[in-house]
Amino acid sequence: MRACLPEDMVMTADELKRRILAGLPGAQVDVRSGDDVHFEALVVAPQFAGLRTLKRHQLVYAAVGAAMGGEVHALTLDTPSPEEWSVRGQG
Repeated sequence: MRACLPEDMVMTADELKRRILAGLPGAQVDVRSGDDVHFEALVVAPQFAGLRTLKRHQLVYAAVGAAMGGEVHALTLDTPSPEEWSVRGQG
């Protein structure tokens, strides 16, 4: 069920993915949501190489912009670098 937000404040998984891709060029992004308010995102980005988890999340939050805390109530992130993703056997 969708939260009670004005129509212009509704975020979709596709829109969130678009914003992340715009902020992190070259990333592989998969975003899921059951209610367009709570999201889960897998973001595999070369920009994450050598960075701690907090900095990786900050880069994603910066890409999402002002929607964080508004249209996006919760965002669960998995943010491996391409090398880490490959080690997981996923790349």
